[in-house]
Amino acid sequence: MAFQNPTPAELQAFLARIHSIAVLGLSPNPARPSHGVARSLQRFGYHIVPVRPAVTEVLGEPAVASLQELNTPVDLVDVFRAPQHVPAIVDACIDLKIPALWLQDGVIHEEAAQRAQDAGLFVVMDRCIYRDYMRWADEIAALRT
Repeated sequence: MAFQNPTPAELQAFLARIHSIAVLGLSPNPARPSHGVARSLQRFGYHIVPVRPAVTEVLGEPAVASLQELNTPVDLVDVFRAPQHVPAIVDACIDLKIPALWLQDGVIHEEAAQRAQDAGLFVVMDRCIYRDYMRWADEIAALRT
């Protein structure tokens, strides 16, 4: 069976119930898409955990070098990495029992996404979490109340 993203209703419900997001590949450079998306997610009320080697802090939050170094549970790993890294990211998410994985625009790895979904993760691929939130902000807000 080919990988399929969740339905719009499932995405809205998911975005309404999560609280903490590990942003894998979060750049400290404000000009990078990962930075803008993470900054917006903070403004929407999500707690961001930057995951990036060689930085200590991004957007006022302490950074960790890898998913294995997370010291707090997260509801979602939002991935800003090249597709060839996705299989290892999926392995880490499964091993760490992270419940959800979001692969941003252009991050496409059908086999790994399907493996994550088969392992019970909520998986979104080749979509922008910021755009989806903005598209359904009213619906998400209504579900949060």
